[in-house]
Amino acid sequence: MTDDKDVLRDVWFGRIPTCFTLYQDEITEREAEPYYLLLPRVSYLTLVTDKVKKHFQKVMRQEDISEIWFEYEGTPLKWHYPIGLLFDLLASSSALPWNITVHFKSFPEKDLLHCPSKDVIEAHFMSCVKEADALKHKSQVINEMQKKDHKQLWMGLQNDRFDQFWAINRKLMEYPAEENGFRYIPFRIYQTTTERPFIQKLFRPVSTDGQLHTLGDLLKEVCPSAVAPEVPNTVLPVEAKIKPTFEPSRIAGGRKASLAVKRWASQGPSHVFIARKKFHWFRTKLKQQVFRAGV
Repeated sequence: MTDDKDVLRDVWFGRIPTCFTLYQDEITEREAEPYYLLLPRVSYLTLVTDKVKKHFQKVMRQEDISEIWFEYEGTPLKWHYPIGLLFDLLASSSALPWNITVHFKSFPEKDLLHCPSKDVIEAHFMSCVKEADALKHKSQVINEMQKKDHKQLWMGLQNDRFDQFWAINRKLMEYPAEENGFRYIPFRIYQTTTERPFIQKLFRPVSTDGQLHTLGDLLKEVCPSAVAPEVPNTVLPVEAKIKPTFEPSRIAGGRKASLAVKRWASQGPSHVFIARKKFHWFRTKLKQQVFRAGV
């Protein structure tokens, strides 16, 4: 995987056109215009929305501002889920841009964890990295790294620096040539159900008879309901989106790669045309926004 530089870059630079709108019951001194942003799939909402926060705070009184949180169609968005995972779970079938509502009061204590600073996000991220390396290398790689390596890995994610991140992350993706892969593949399959939001279990990359396992093998074992019955000469209508800690690659970052598994149907060329048209509309909105800000 560390040699697939073009694929890794495409995954890293995946973006979701997003429109942020202030909740209608928030008290403002003047009308709050929407804020448009291209969100990186591999990052976290609370890590990349400082501009959104500042934009809406300009039209609000200081006494009406508390901890910011986001929701989509009534569902609070968990900040510790990567952005791409949130979108795939909740809005992948909706039209773009992704419409997210911004709140500054009535924090949903039962649904969300508080995120008072970026240090909390860093602690969560590094915890996931260490957990994944325990499965892959018995924690040997992460324990041999220096503190500055951990910091570089985090700063690469925080500042959206691909080369800075992968200079360290590649070490977490290597294994001895005499071995066929990691001890276990760190993964999570996320579901929309609240009873069991995700599935995870030990899964080896190689079968007992020496055959390399595929993603299909993993799904059949841990989530058979996501795989359609095999029919000769047909393509299974299953799409697995790997959780951005670096989608295909964040099995990569040492992060637990999370699979948001869903069924899908092929869409024709007309949808491609519509998507391009919407993208050009969104890009125009971004330019207008920058112009108004005087940037």
